[in-house]
Amino acid sequence: MTQRKSQKVEIFDTTLRDGQQCPGAGMSFDKNIEYFRLACQLQVDVIEAGFPSASNLDFEIVNAIAKENLNQSFQPKIAALCQLREEQVVKTIQALEPVIAIGKGRLHTYVPVDPELLEASLGGHAADKSKIVDDVYRLVKMAYDAGLEVQFSPEGYSRMRENFDFTTDLIRAAVSAGARVINCPDTIGGASSLEGSEYFVEKMNQHAEIIAREFPEREVIWSVHCHNDLGLAVQNSINGVFNGPALQIEGCVNGIGERAGNASLEQCIMIIRQFGAQQKQPFHCDSNVDVIQEISDFVDQHMLPRQPHSPVTGENAARHSSGGHTNAILKNPMAYQPFDPRSIGKNITFAFGPLSGGNHARSIIESNGYICEENEKAAIAQFIKDKSKERRKGIADRELMRIYNEYRQPMTIETVDYGREGDRSSVTIMGQFFGDEGQYSADHSGQDSALAALKKLIETRFGPYKIISHSSRSDSKGENAKSVSQIIVQLEDGAQFEGTAHDHDIEISAMRALIDAVNKAYVYREYSMKAAAKKQEEFAAPAVQRIPQAS
Repeated sequence: MTQRKSQKVEIFDTTLRDGQQCPGAGMSFDKNIEYFRLACQLQVDVIEAGFPSASNLDFEIVNAIAKENLNQSFQPKIAALCQLREEQVVKTIQALEPVIAIGKGRLHTYVPVDPELLEASLGGHAADKSKIVDDVYRLVKMAYDAGLEVQFSPEGYSRMRENFDFTTDLIRAAVSAGARVINCPDTIGGASSLEGSEYFVEKMNQHAEIIAREFPEREVIWSVHCHNDLGLAVQNSINGVFNGPALQIEGCVNGIGERAGNASLEQCIMIIRQFGAQQKQPFHCDSNVDVIQEISDFVDQHMLPRQPHSPVTGENAARHSSGGHTNAILKNPMAYQPFDPRSIGKNITFAFGPLSGGNHARSIIESNGYICEENEKAAIAQFIKDKSKERRKGIADRELMRIYNEYRQPMTIETVDYGREGDRSSVTIMGQFFGDEGQYSADHSGQDSALAALKKLIETRFGPYKIISHSSRSDSKGENAKSVSQIIVQLEDGAQFEGTAHDHDIEISAMRALIDAVNKAYVYREYSMKAAAKKQEEFAAPAVQRIPQAS
């Protein structure tokens, strides 16, 4: 049996429009442009840039994105939403004018068909259905004649109920006037395949059959736009493709959007990638999945925070903590993953916790560029567990590396005392000091503080280094405020390390910050893979023989 040709599913990204309608998700002008560039890298087919009639700023954003599209190596279609009003259609045409000449502009308009939504939105005008149908034809044709591709959405499609024939008339009018895309939204996010024959995908199949019969010469793209109020947006969107006529999915990165959000684009893309080829009618999409993690992180940082357990791109989606999982994944990265996270720009990571072992600790340490020998991994893992025993849910890699540094650090100082007499400063420390334990003192002549005496003392064991930055500030107001000191030291190879400490005494906070910085520098110099490789190069380099010059 011959395999049918795979059909392309277009990805319609409405993160900048529907996504920003979500409270708290709005971005500045510059961030809208920055997101657009990332979406171009993702190679989505259509980007809905906004709602030009909503405000002057929205108009400027859509128009700027349309202009910016001319400079992109990959040029998606730029869509803009407008209500079915002549003045809005005119303004949307103006906003999209830069991309009309290259055939990359799309006007997206809509009319409610859900009986409740229809009356709530149009009031007394809702009763005159024939006029609404005429308006759809007239205004869609206006946009089409202006050179735009037109997308029409019967808003509330999944709850049209007794308005099936009215919806048919609207779609018929839109297609007659030149609309190429018919989008059938689950606007309220309440649709489910459990509805049987009333399920909106079944209605889409009926409408697609009617339009194909009446307009055999037209190539109509059917689209789905699903909200997530019942957590079914992704499933409903996929059903629209695999079990319906849809060849376009609308959604937002990270599933943001009004109320409970929209279908998550990254999930839809990966599901089509994973299962599209297995369908009786194969499907694919052309998105560049390498960029998925990057664009998801952008939305997480600049629009709405992403849950750690979010599918595909969440922080925990490729993070493991179970000891058994860790050992298996270290041998085979796909052992506990449905797809290779590296394909979307994400690395598999391991949250170190009570069930983790030496291999787990070693993998994190080595991935951060530091040495953990086979004969010490168990001791290091136990040290980390002891230091984080209250953290039953596990610790992040950054915190593990902080504790690793503590395990390696040459100085664990219990007390710091200092004094000044005339032009001489002195310091005395007590604790572990480069392999020894006891009390150690040094002094320094000159106008410098006791910090200079401590630097001199540390150099007797560590060797020379520079203090290139030193600052202190108060952590609060009042007599109980503490001094927070930050010191940056630099080694001979240019590597820099920042130490931080706080104390009621500004001098002591500065000295403890210096100890912290040197501890980090020591661990780097003695245990980082980079430093070890440099030492190996120096050791392997042939000695240069100096030839005496003739006198």
